Amino acid sequence: MLSRKNKIFVMKIVSLFSVIRGYNIPVIILAQYLSAIFILAKDKPALETLLDINLFWIVLASSVTIASGYIINSFYDSKKDLINRPNKSKLDRLVSQKTKLTVYFALNFLAAFLGLLVSWRAALFFSVYIFLIWFYSHKIKRYAIIGNLMSTIMTILPFFAIFLMYYKDIEHSSSYIVIFSHAAFLFLLLSIRELIKDLENILGDFTNSYQTIPVVYGEKVSKYIITILSILTVIPVYILIELDDVGYMDIYFYCCFIVLIFFVLYLWKSKSKVQYLNLHNVMKILIVSGVFCIVLIEPSVLIHGKKLLVSMDVSFFKML
Repeated sequence: MLSRKNKIFVMKIVSLFSVIRGYNIPVIILAQYLSAIFILAKDKPALETLLDINLFWIVLASSVTIASGYIINSFYDSKKDLINRPNKSKLDRLVSQKTKLTVYFALNFLAAFLGLLVSWRAALFFSVYIFLIWFYSHKIKRYAIIGNLMSTIMTILPFFAIFLMYYKDIEHSSSYIVIFSHAAFLFLLLSIRELIKDLENILGDFTNSYQTIPVVYGEKVSKYIITILSILTVIPVYILIELDDVGYMDIYFYCCFIVLIFFVLYLWKSKSKVQYLNLHNVMKILIVSGVFCIVLIEPSVLIHGKKLLVSMDVSFFKML
């Protein structure tokens, strides 16, 4: 049995894990690696990309920066979260604001250092990224439209860091169109999620003077915008299917369209926080499943990788 002191320590660890949303970090890491292997550096051997030490530092720096971003966001949203997420807020408050800030600054210095291991440009990129996250959390997120746009951009920026690593290897202009079509599709899904989150948190935002789209323009206008964004997802998907061989990932896109149809229908019937929470969870599932479905672009990579690992194991045991 743990002593009371050890129990408190464990609870603080769990609390900090909740603050940095540690359950999201592995998904972000996976998304960056899969994007590099199947989209940005698909002409390179997958194992070469996977073992690229610079890619590892970039992914690690991105994860650390995102974790620090969640901390500063939690710091500024503590009052609002008491209304919107009372249970999570109670857990997050087990760690003092002073400790959160200490961890926040430590993670920021670590992210800049990891970027410096790659190049001074990478260090500059993460330094700017850290500043933008702070500026968004401190000021911008309180304002309608620009707050939503900046939040979505902040989510996509780690993938831009990966893009900067491989853009010199991209030879054809059509490849840029394909890459930015993937980014546009993700941008639209994230924008929809942000608006749903604002509808879900409308009470806390209104109470704390956050000028979000639902607070300023109302729920009906927000629903119209979400509906338009859902329709717009057709454009990047059409470009991807027509210009590029997305393999079996077209199945994911078609399933997305079906889900989005029912999503929009349910949206217009939704009025309560619980209903908006359900819609928010649907968007999370679509985004996370999209990460895993990237492998459907070229499933043979996984098969060849498995064969390569098996052959390496056999060679290793023969050497023994």
